[in-house]
Formats: sequence, C-alpha cells, structure tokens
Amino acid sequence: MRDTTVFAIIAGLGVTLGQGGAAAETDPWQYEITPYFLAAGLDGEVGVRGVTADIDVPFSDVWDSLDAGFMGLFTAHKGPWFFGLEAVYFRLEDEGAKTVTGPFGQVSVTGALDVTTSMSIYQGSVGYRLLDNRPTLDLIGALRYTKLEVDADVRITTVPAVVFPGGSSSEDGSDNWTDAVIGLHALLPVAKNWSLLGYADIGAGGSDLTYQFIAGANWEFSDGFKAKAGYRYMYWDYENDGVVWDIAASGPYLGLGISF
Repeated sequence: MRDTTVFAIIAGLGVTLGQGGAAAETDPWQYEITPYFLAAGLDGEVGVRGVTADIDVPFSDVWDSLDAGFMGLFTAHKGPWFFGLEAVYFRLEDEGAKTVTGPFGQVSVTGALDVTTSMSIYQGSVGYRLLDNRPTLDLIGALRYTKLEVDADVRITTVPAVVFPGGSSSEDGSDNWTDAVIGLHALLPVAKNWSLLGYADIGAGGSDLTYQFIAGANWEFSDGFKAKAGYRYMYWDYENDGVVWDIAASGPYLGLGISF
C-alpha cells in the first residue's frame, strides 16, 4: 500500500456537469444529483505478486461479467464556482486473461487465468468558470482516490505451468492511491434544451499517469430533469508492491440529472 499526499487545485469530473448560463456571485446555490450507469469495458494489464495478465473485456460483454456496480455524481454551483463529489464502484467477475506472464515465462492461452476486479473511485472537485459564452469553459482538476482489489485464479494447466510464487494456484492483492488531475470542461448549447459537452483531464500522484476524456449530450426533457448520454474513457498506469493496474476503462454512459 502506498501513502500519497497530493496538493493541487481541485476540480471536477464534468461528465454530467453543467447548467448553461453563468451565475452572478449573488445567485443562490444550485444543486444536481446524477445517478448513471457506465458500461465500461477493460483493456490492459493487471498484476498480482509478480504475475501479470492481459485482459480484454469489451463493453458488449460487461453484462456477462458485471457482478455489481454503482455510479453517482453530486454537484453544487454558486456564481462562477463549482463543487462536486463523484463515487464509482464496479466489480467484474471471471475475466479470462489472454496472456499471462510471470516467473514461469509467458503463456498465451485464453482463459489460463481468471481475474476478478473490484474498483472504487471517489473524486472531490472544485472548478472555476473561465468563459461564459457559447461554449462555456471551466477550469477543472480533482483529487481522484482509487481503491483496487484483484483476485486471480489459475484455470488451465499449461507448460510452463501458470503458478504464483510459492506454488499457489490463486492470489489476491489490493491497493489504493490518490492522484491530482487538472483539465477543462466545455458545454455548448446546440438547440432548445439540448447541449453538447466535452471534458479532458490529466494527472499523476499515486499512479505514474492517469487521464480521461468524455464526450456527450444533455437533454432537459422536463423542468429540473436532464437525460445524459455519451462516451467516457479513463486510463491508469499504476504499479506498487506487485500490484499492477495498467488499464483503460471505456464505454458509453447513461444518466439522469435531477436539479433542485
């Protein structure tokens, strides 16, 4: 486990941010709660105790391996300032590895190792509006806390044999870390009650590198209610004490914004 202290300008995620107009400093607080679902496929490398596995779970297969999942975003706006908190949790079970590498060498047999991953992401955010025209533009950054748990089980005996150090056929590992990120969020009204959004951030800290981008659309179909849909891509490059998480999580999202 790695203890990391990061000091940065905090700013928010922006997947479901945003009312279109600027608010004066005297305007009242505006709040929004957005539960959403992210059909995130995984692609990259996961490792436990010196054994790494290449996994590829496209979002079309998420329903088969998704054991549990929850995503939600809370935002508060006042004048040009924004504050937000996002929580993401998902558990993907029995993801078959394409290639396994360890002390035994490299084995390229699909399903030689099954990997179950549980991931929690919590992000606190602060942002400031830089531009209040068409589009609006916000400077954003965040502290992104990630907690990871990995369980790996040998499913196929090969030559050389896939085993963990000590000869065990299963292992688990966990770690958590905090990254500071900074980015930009843009919102462009395109029609009555419709707007397009774009978001990108990049940072590091506990991980060597993390970044994401989001592209989507918001539709205010009723007063105080918005349908939100788009595509999200997140990446981490993390390694510590035998735990490896060099993974991209990407796929479509769908949410409902409730303002009050």
